[in-house]
Amino acid sequence: MPQLANVVINDGASTPVAHTYTPMDIVGNVARLVESNGVPVGNNVLTTSLTKTAAGRWKPVLKLQLPIVQTQTINGVSTPVVVRTAFANVEMSFDGTSTAQERKDAIALLTNALLNAAVIKPVFADLQAIY
Repeated sequence: MPQLANVVINDGASTPVAHTYTPMDIVGNVARLVESNGVPVGNNVLTTSLTKTAAGRWKPVLKLQLPIVQTQTINGVSTPVVVRTAFANVEMSFDGTSTAQERKDAIALLTNALLNAAVIKPVFADLQAIY
């Protein structure tokens, strides 16, 4: 069982920047990590959880929340305001009899599919529909 610890993830910039998510808490079997920018409303949040269904299926879930914050000034008072947020959710479902190798293969295939520059990546990165 992994212990909750810092998670470092590179972004998609032409010169990738490492983003460090630090543990915040574990509530209701959901581990929450944050990348703080000094304004809590604008923290990037990464959560992960694992549940077992009544049918014996295991469901690991990973969620990412990336708010964009701008400063709003009203009557000379400046406050940070979330103007939009990107959400990413990954949920997998494995049979209780699945092997470790089957699960590793599913993770690798999903990861590589998202990196597929020709077909999948343009749908997510450029919002281009497949034709």
